[in-house]
Amino acid sequence: MTGDGSGGPTSALALDTSRMRRFEPGEEVDVVIVGTGAGGAPVLAELAAARLRVVALEAGPFFDPADHTPDETDAAEINWMSERLSGGDDPTAFGPNNSGRGVGGSTLHWGAFTPRPDAGQLRLRTETGEGRDWPFSLEELLPFLVRAERDLGVSGPADYPWDPARSYAYAPAGRNASAQHMADGCRVLGIRATDAPAAVLTRPREQHGIPRGACIACGTCHQGCRTGAKATMGTTYLPAAIAAGAEIRAEAMVHTVETDAAGRVSAVVYRQAGRDLRQPCRALVLAGGGVETPRLLLANDLGNANGQVGRNFLAHPATQVWGTFDAQQRAYRGYPSSLITEDFLRPPGADFAGGYLIQSLGVMPLTFATSLVRGGGLWGAELMAALEGARYTTGLGINGECLPQRDNALVLSGEVDEHGIPRAEVSFTAGANEKALMRHATDVMVRILEAAGATSTRVLDRTAHTLGTCRMSDDPQDGVVDASGRSHEVENLWIVDNSTFPSALAANPALTQVALALRSSQHLLAGH
Repeated sequence: MTGDGSGGPTSALALDTSRMRRFEPGEEVDVVIVGTGAGGAPVLAELAAARLRVVALEAGPFFDPADHTPDETDAAEINWMSERLSGGDDPTAFGPNNSGRGVGGSTLHWGAFTPRPDAGQLRLRTETGEGRDWPFSLEELLPFLVRAERDLGVSGPADYPWDPARSYAYAPAGRNASAQHMADGCRVLGIRATDAPAAVLTRPREQHGIPRGACIACGTCHQGCRTGAKATMGTTYLPAAIAAGAEIRAEAMVHTVETDAAGRVSAVVYRQAGRDLRQPCRALVLAGGGVETPRLLLANDLGNANGQVGRNFLAHPATQVWGTFDAQQRAYRGYPSSLITEDFLRPPGADFAGGYLIQSLGVMPLTFATSLVRGGGLWGAELMAALEGARYTTGLGINGECLPQRDNALVLSGEVDEHGIPRAEVSFTAGANEKALMRHATDVMVRILEAAGATSTRVLDRTAHTLGTCRMSDDPQDGVVDASGRSHEVENLWIVDNSTFPSALAANPALTQVALALRSSQHLLAGH
């Protein structure tokens, strides 16, 4: 399919844009949405269904899922590979570790691990005195989480130990070697564990004319799903949006936001095929993620009179522990994150606020090698020996709470990118709370693997996700947007991505982000 969406699909899984509505150049639309990932795509679909005139601008190209490749080097085309500068004592890794680039955003490469947050995670400050509460309760968010699970096609166990009322429409994905060992070790230690919720179909279903297949356990979720089993925005919300009359413009990099005399957004300017094009709009929704959204706001000096844009950058503690076993494991096969425990969301007697969940891991060779270098400090002969023994290893990882700190921040650097926009410079240093949490989690994961029979273990420190840089708040001086996602300062500007998270949560962010997008859509429509 061509980058401007003018061509027809090359496979049954591709978005069919041949009959997509196309607005005239310079024609004012009701809403422009920047980004087509887990924030932008649901909003696009909801607004189009309400008959609003909506255009989504996506920096990356259209991809046909049938063209995804398990080759990790070639698969980087679905990642945001334009350079970002990273600093602090614990620099965040970018490239394949965070952010997608293409129609569908980060859901092109996400792992589809979809735990829900629990009520306590949204009340972090109330329960612990640390961090920030969310400006609404889980009870208010829950209907949107349930709908998101239905729309995505989330699979999971018949009985979820930490939420007996929960149910899933699809049976869980099969367990890989890491999940089997995690289950064995947890059983020995008396830790509850079960099949993980995942936006991965375990039986086929047709969705908006796209024949999504069942998971074939190939293990290459992060390189792009070739069967449609893993939910992406391109197999769920975006075909619905196109059918309802929305337009998607790919390879359209927004660099300028124009405002009128009253300070309201009036248009955006984007670069496509070497030309700058202007799109007038009555409202603007930013959904570029925790890096690109604040970068665009800072570059345009927009919505930041209180100095909060880019501040309070959050990155989940995501420490991994890999155990070596006598027999070959080949943990790269199967759905990667097929087991979960939530027993440590609030560990008794812990010396830190918040908590973490543990998931089983599966990883492809190049990604594992990168983690050994970056998280384990291996090099040379030691690295090659670890890679030679990789097929004997299985792994566990955490997703943990991170407390906001003002000095963990995104600012604009003195360098510019290929579009002439200042590059993002992100500084992150784990605080005492994150370090204590990681120590606790490392001890638990080592004990699980040893109980499962591991002869040795290796700890790889890392973080994951980019959150919090335009956070929600009731107090206009403490955040960038209100509880609905509307800017505190610019009346017709909305932000609907994980930059709005007031706290990191222990749950992976994508499911919550889809739910937030559905919720924000209702508020946007109510005021339109």
